Amino acid sequence: MSLSDVEPGVRNEEGIAAVIGVLRQRFGDQLQTGEALRAQHAHTTTYIPGQLPDAVVFPESAEDVKLIVRACADHRVPIIPFGTGTSLEGQVNAPSGGISMDLMRLNKVLEINAEDLDCTVQPGVTREQLNSDLRDTGLFFPIDPGANASIGGMASTRASGTNAVRYGTMRENVIAVTAVTASGEEIRTARRARKSSAGYDLTRLFVGSEGTLGVLTSVTLRLQGIPQAISGGVCPFPSVEAACNAVVMTIQMGIPVARIELLDALQMKACNAYSNLSNPESPSLFLEFHGTDAGVAEQATLFAEIASECGGGEFLWTTNPEQRTKLWKARHDAYWASLQLRPGAKGISTDVCVPISRLAECVVETQEDIAANGLIAPIVGHAGDGNFHVLILLDTDVPAEIKAAEDFVGRLNARALAMDGTCTGEHGIGQGKQTYLSREMGEGVSVMRQIKHALDPMNIMNPGKIFSFDG
Repeated sequence: MSLSDVEPGVRNEEGIAAVIGVLRQRFGDQLQTGEALRAQHAHTTTYIPGQLPDAVVFPESAEDVKLIVRACADHRVPIIPFGTGTSLEGQVNAPSGGISMDLMRLNKVLEINAEDLDCTVQPGVTREQLNSDLRDTGLFFPIDPGANASIGGMASTRASGTNAVRYGTMRENVIAVTAVTASGEEIRTARRARKSSAGYDLTRLFVGSEGTLGVLTSVTLRLQGIPQAISGGVCPFPSVEAACNAVVMTIQMGIPVARIELLDALQMKACNAYSNLSNPESPSLFLEFHGTDAGVAEQATLFAEIASECGGGEFLWTTNPEQRTKLWKARHDAYWASLQLRPGAKGISTDVCVPISRLAECVVETQEDIAANGLIAPIVGHAGDGNFHVLILLDTDVPAEIKAAEDFVGRLNARALAMDGTCTGEHGIGQGKQTYLSREMGEGVSVMRQIKHALDPMNIMNPGKIFSFDG
């Protein structure tokens, strides 16, 4: 699928009109049809064009969600779950129109079980809100995508972040969910027990399903203890290959690094300018270690030795919270920093993931591809798990630039798949990567399609995402 040519779906005009009438009568001002609000709910932080829903509804309870789903099922009208709208592959678009279900009023932390290191939240709770609520318990939730995303959205896209190398992704940190399926019934996928052999793993089925199987109404999460001590810092390298080699050695030596992020020279230049840093404008690694005072000092020293062996410069690290916060805020602001490299340009943000032994090769080949085609495209990556992102800056009014960017994305995904990687480490499939999912999974997509048909036979749950309903 071309990113510039996302096809509209078939609209059920009569059903849409009917369900808007039903929902307006039931929900009053909780249902809105203004164009500006609808446009916000088709908003996507990447280049894929927006496709507006016909109405936006704001449920305030799981019972509201069930009523909305049943009404839409009665009239065969699409439902598009919406959190903070920060997904990157068109997941919140409405190609067939329908109802955008904004879940941000379901924003309660329902239960914190400090002794069991878990909690249950409604889907509209954001990661920053959750960690604020957890602060007094001595616990935190470690998954940190760049945006202040909602927990429901993070679960639906199987999100990740800078801490994944130590704490895993949403896949490892969701214990259970409750979800309203296309029949309007709410199901619970698991209990709070730390392990279970009871039947199919329904939790993993819904985590990463991008709203195509149901609407999440609660998520039960694993929590972690706040470390006694944290150290972090930045280390420059003469090349991306040298930096990646240091990553591989660090992982293979079993150093329990919490974060290890790769920034290429262009990304480092952008971050320096945007976040008022003064680091060398060369490929760099941002690192963080969690543990005891002695432990984080030892880990930092061990990494410094590895960096030196790989040709890196001085590893400047600190345990000072303010300095660490400034460093990681700069990393989280990398997207906005990159846009300043070409003011007025828009960005295509794309990601792939490869085995870490192939990371250096993949990144170097990608940089060569960028240079050969005259693109402006900084690279930043979660190097500890082989995942990296490229932001291609382009003028969307110039067709030749659009084609060059799309061709590059195609080559990048083919490169990752050829290295036994994946077309997306954490952005998801949505509309933008359906072609590459088929190449990656082959007949596995037909199994996914059978599951979709079984759970959502009318195709009302976020249709047009991940794969085509009819093959």
